[in-house]
Amino acid sequence: MAKIRLTKEFSFESAHALDGYDGLCREIHGHSYRLFVTIKGEPISEEGNPKLGMVMDFGDLKRIVNSEIVNRLDHSFVMRDSEQNVELREVLGAKFSKVVLVDYQPTCENMLADFAARLQSALPVGIELHSLRLHETATSYAEWYADDNR
Repeated sequence: MAKIRLTKEFSFESAHALDGYDGLCREIHGHSYRLFVTIKGEPISEEGNPKLGMVMDFGDLKRIVNSEIVNRLDHSFVMRDSEQNVELREVLGAKFSKVVLVDYQPTCENMLADFAARLQSALPVGIELHSLRLHETATSYAEWYADDNR
């Protein structure tokens, strides 16, 4: 049977600041992120299976990506959990419920590596994560490919 790739697009709004950065992105700012998730697998060929002919139901992929990424980050402020951010974390945490702490600089590149790890562990057996593309702006994006990370 042929290997087929499926891609689903997601969007979420999120803000961040790059700790110690030497440009404008050191300031709190937000993005309208667009995430493209591409999986790979063989279509189900088992007669009688309600998913016959599908690699994966798009609704199942949507549920996984929303659970692992979108619901967690939509309308959040993402910040690095570092010593220099302790006071800011406490102030923001007292006022806002969606302050997401990460153990990395929340760049588009690092977010993709995090997303890849989360999705790889959540996808069903037989379904591979092929690639991710995260648009931070309409003209700027980063990509992650499984083949580059083996």
